[in-house]
This record gives sequence, structure tokens and C-alpha cells, in this order.
Amino acid sequence: MTPTMDQRCPCGSQLTLDKCCGRHHHGEPAPTPEALMRSRYAAFVLGLNDYLLATWHPTTRPVELAPDPETEWKSLSIVGAKPPLDNTGYVHFNACFYGRGRAQKGWHVLAEVSRFVKEQQRWWYIDGTPTLTRLKPRRNDPCLCGSGRKLKVCCGE
Repeated sequence: MTPTMDQRCPCGSQLTLDKCCGRHHHGEPAPTPEALMRSRYAAFVLGLNDYLLATWHPTTRPVELAPDPETEWKSLSIVGAKPPLDNTGYVHFNACFYGRGRAQKGWHVLAEVSRFVKEQQRWWYIDGTPTLTRLKPRRNDPCLCGSGRKLKVCCGE
């Protein structure tokens, strides 16, 4: 996906991409663990794997991160973000997605408590404790993308 800076940010902030996560994608350090987590979610949505690797702490970063065209990220909700303590921060979030592959076909929610550390005047993603739950929304349920429309007329087409 090629992002345009005047589109709404995928992180759900209601701001445009250039005023929200796009500025972090272009080099401005994220000021908090929550801002970094939101920008990383937006990077997953937009397929910005270089940004994901660049914000991953070198001690836990994978060598490469393959694109995942089978996953369509739909929405992000922050469950809780603890104020950083001793240069360590935690963010608990839920991210809904639709999987198009055989192994994960259908709707899911990824819940994770992510751990971040501040070093060299910037926040880094260290790791997280994820859980994956399969969802079974009905056609008349609200869409999982957060649009407020029914699933059947939004992402469930």
C-alpha cells in the first residue's frame, strides 16, 4: 500500500497520517511507548517493514521481516499504557485483522502487552506477550474496522 500523507492514520487517532504516525515513519522519534506502538501498527498496515525493523531493539530484532499480504489489519484499540518507569514502558493493545491465508482465514484479534525501552534518547520495541483469538462476527454486527457501519456493508462484503 502506498500511503498518502493526507489520509487518516491507520492507528485510529482520527488525525491525518502526516500529523500522526507518518512523521515517525519519516524519522521523528516517537515521544512515548504508546506513540511508538501506534506508529508500528500503522507501519504493519502500510507494509513499512524497514520502519518496523528500525524501531525494534537490536537485541531482539529479527534479521528480516517478510511482507504478509495475507493479513489485512483493520483496527487498533489501546487497552492500557502505563506511564514509563526507569526508561521501560508497556502498552496493552488489541488489533483486529482479517486473514486471507489457509492457516488464519477469517477474523481475528491479536492482543499483546508490548515492552519498550528508552535508550539513546529514543524508544525501542523489545518484545511482547501476544495472544491470538479467532472471532466470529455476524453480518449485522458492527464492523471490526471501527467504521460504525454493519459488517455486511463494510468489510464483510
